[in-house]
Amino acid sequence: MVLRLPPFEPLPPPPESPGKLLQVAVAELQPTQLCVGLAEIRQRQADFAEESSNQRRRYLSGKPVPLVRSGDGALWMVDRHHRLRALLELDAAATAFGYVALQLESREREQALAELLDRGWLYLHDGRGQGPQPPQRLPRTLLGLEDDPYRSLVWKLKQERLIAPAPLIPFHEFRWGAWLRSRSLPPFSSLRLEPALPAARALARSQAARGLAGWKG
Repeated sequence: MVLRLPPFEPLPPPPESPGKLLQVAVAELQPTQLCVGLAEIRQRQADFAEESSNQRRRYLSGKPVPLVRSGDGALWMVDRHHRLRALLELDAAATAFGYVALQLESREREQALAELLDRGWLYLHDGRGQGPQPPQRLPRTLLGLEDDPYRSLVWKLKQERLIAPAPLIPFHEFRWGAWLRSRSLPPFSSLRLEPALPAARALARSQAARGLAGWKG
């Protein structure tokens, strides 16, 4: 199984000056994907818990969120879903930093989603890998995202340096997750990855995975 997604229009980079970033309420940001991997979220929460408020602020300003703003001021985030979902669970009033990657004229949610879809800025497969789903299924807050255990599994393999990062490939981890989902793995969950890890490690190193971006062999 290969995850086939539409062409992805590159995102503009963040502004060079931190002073040009927007401070935004995380609870008001709308996601552009249907699922996340809870294993990564739990690890990011552990990392946040060890930081002071000033350290957290510096970290977040160095990882600004690319945003799409519609004509009525609604904001969609086109990246950083795991990081900010983790933060929002810890603090309902949390803020982060972002920049407007695209300003839309439309004030209608349906039209805004159609424009995001045209740019390849939506991931519309659910936590079971089924899709693409209708854009209208996207939740309005990060707390509505489903768990995809295969996304968690790929995050762990990247942590172990078995898969190389590929920042220019859209939804890179989900592509790997779709491929692993087509293989035979023991039952596992995002918070209990251990049963699947030996087989997943072997698969990630195998020649069968050679065509996937980030393959290291």
